[in-house]
Amino acid sequence: MKNFIKNTVIVCLLMSVFACKKPQDIPHYTVSKVFKTDTATTVNVHIANRFTSAQLLLIAGKVKKDSAQIQNLNISFLLPGNTETSAGENSYYAAAKFINANQVASYDTLKDDNGNTVRLKIFGMNQQQAKHLLSLQSKEIANKNILGRFIDDYNHTVIIPFNDPLDQKKEIYIIELDSAARVVSATVPVIVKEGNLEKWLVTQHGDYMTVKDSVLTQYAADGLGVPFNSIKAGI
Repeated sequence: MKNFIKNTVIVCLLMSVFACKKPQDIPHYTVSKVFKTDTATTVNVHIANRFTSAQLLLIAGKVKKDSAQIQNLNISFLLPGNTETSAGENSYYAAAKFINANQVASYDTLKDDNGNTVRLKIFGMNQQQAKHLLSLQSKEIANKNILGRFIDDYNHTVIIPFNDPLDQKKEIYIIELDSAARVVSATVPVIVKEGNLEKWLVTQHGDYMTVKDSVLTQYAADGLGVPFNSIKAGI
């Protein structure tokens, strides 16, 4: 009888511990735009850093809870500097899609805290990968004026524009390094000024980029002025 009472007390204590488990803190985020179509609603969510899948799932669950009436909810996670409107396929850090109960597949094992099935895909690099790229040095940029370090998540490279203080021509140089600090591209852009805007033409076709307020934005020549990628320095 004593053992039974002892075991019962232990079980009750364990249940109380789990019942009092502190909810995880949801990372800060902001909702900027909501896009609705006949089949789905997509919400743009701005995040401050390269969050983990667990952190993104917490945010997705909160957005879903706040939008309970939306049946087909998709979420695009944008890093600082990512543009709201883009001609690129994946110009954001990650995407989440909530799956209706009648569409759940055998591989759908991810759920938020409320039991909603989520498909989460991270397109960008994680925090450690990004820090590694941002810390790279190469002989090409030794003793140069670095104008910023911009992570290209989809090529897994870092774009580094710079100038040479000893260069009398005052030209801009752009190199792109891979994770082994190898130069995978190098160019001297043609500078074109349009009012207060300075375009750096990087191809003969007219593709160009701009750098303003520590954000590098890339445009295709035939993109009608809509960027296909935008990146904030140091993120």
